[in-house]
Amino acid sequence: MDPVLNIGADGLEIRWPDSTVGKFPYIWLRDTDPSGFHPQTGERAFDLTSVPLDITPERAELDPGALLITWPGAGHPSRFDLDWIKANRPGQPRLDPADIAAIAWKADLGAEGIPRAPADEVMRSDAALAHWLGQTRAYGLSIVEGLADSTEAGMDVARRVGHLRETNFGLTFEVVNKPDPNNLAYTSDALPLHTDLTNQELPPGYQFLHCLANEAEGGGSVFCDGVAVAEDLRARDPQAFDLLTTVSVPFRFHDAETDIRARKTVIALDVRGNVSEICFNAHLADIVDLDPDLMMPFYRAYRGFMGMLRDPAYAVSLKLGSGEMVVFDNRRVLHGREAFNPATGYRHLHGCYVDRGEWDSRIRVLARKAA
Repeated sequence: MDPVLNIGADGLEIRWPDSTVGKFPYIWLRDTDPSGFHPQTGERAFDLTSVPLDITPERAELDPGALLITWPGAGHPSRFDLDWIKANRPGQPRLDPADIAAIAWKADLGAEGIPRAPADEVMRSDAALAHWLGQTRAYGLSIVEGLADSTEAGMDVARRVGHLRETNFGLTFEVVNKPDPNNLAYTSDALPLHTDLTNQELPPGYQFLHCLANEAEGGGSVFCDGVAVAEDLRARDPQAFDLLTTVSVPFRFHDAETDIRARKTVIALDVRGNVSEICFNAHLADIVDLDPDLMMPFYRAYRGFMGMLRDPAYAVSLKLGSGEMVVFDNRRVLHGREAFNPATGYRHLHGCYVDRGEWDSRIRVLARKAA
């Protein structure tokens, strides 16, 4: 059986033999004419203001494998491949290989449950790279193993994904105990669970922490899935969840050279209502400037969320060894550190960031190559 075309006053309807129905407003069809995109760059070249909103075609018909539409004043008909227009019919998002559902996890994941990938395979094989990217996207956390004893080794893996994100701490950063620190990460103190650089307009996406040495007593790493905690909060206390997703609060980092500030909600949702981001760093929280009537409800919600983050039921702990690199979504997975004694051994992690957009782009490009 062939598709059936119905011509209406405001648009077309196509019914496919598999019962798929597509409704196509005329203005959408005119704006989406394949000839209106640059043939080399793929960018939109059509000027929407050149046609009226209530445009209607002079003729519409099905040709074998295609929809043909003749528009008033156009020099040629629009030709839509039927498979393409079925896959891209209005009312549904375009298929995205990077749209990978989050797999929420808690303490029972354990260190042994964290996805792992050999560095040499990630660097050599596009298939291995794609698998690792997808696993890390799903869990928000992974470990790359077998890295060389060089700061460049971790950066090479990060650059295999995309461009490095530079911040006020530089293109890369050294997590070591050092004198006169401008960040708690550069001390031997314990670090409670947090996300990095909440004070930035756009906090970095994926963080790469390559362990070069971890010989000191203590210094274990702790991770927590913010999606799991936030979803439990939604179920347990909807009012608190609503406050943390709608009320923005200030964050600030400042030292002798910088003063970077931003407002964020602690929990962000995507267009489907799913938890998409956690912005939590008690050390970078600025003075709360909310209306006094909102203070107590907010503090109740904020403190409750903070208490959940400290519940061992959500935490996965491990001690990275030399040659291991933990990679995690900084806007989903919170990370922390146990205190360590620098007198008992050297501890050195080398870090960098790659934004979420770079990560998802690499997934899409690899999927296109594999198709």
